[in-house]
Amino acid sequence: MRFIVRVVINAFAIWVVTLIPDLQVRVTPFAPGETLQLVLTLLLVAAIFALVNTVIGTLVKIIAFPLYILTLGLISLIINGFLLWLTAWVTSWFGFGLTVGDFWWGVLAALIIAVINGIFGIILRPQRQRRRD
Repeated sequence: MRFIVRVVINAFAIWVVTLIPDLQVRVTPFAPGETLQLVLTLLLVAAIFALVNTVIGTLVKIIAFPLYILTLGLISLIINGFLLWLTAWVTSWFGFGLTVGDFWWGVLAALIIAVINGIFGIILRPQRQRRRD
């Protein structure tokens, strides 16, 4: 269930990023390109992004751990941009999906996606019940 919620939030965040034309991040829906196809394409891209972030992102973050310490965590911006670019590369195999025009705009887009995911993560985090003793 958490994976589905994560995919939906990622799809929303990617959609928000595509609304900013200067970032050069676009989602090309599969044919015929109506609203339903755009939503399904966003969900597919978000699922691929979640899988890339989970599998490859974890491996890259483990390898880059010393860089996290040296840069006080700022390397995560570059790594997240790389993961977004990697998602665009994977989805390009299908003939539809995510396109990222420039790597550095992709880094900024990944930062915006991370902020949106963080906000929704705080909102949707299950609240612990406090025990009254």
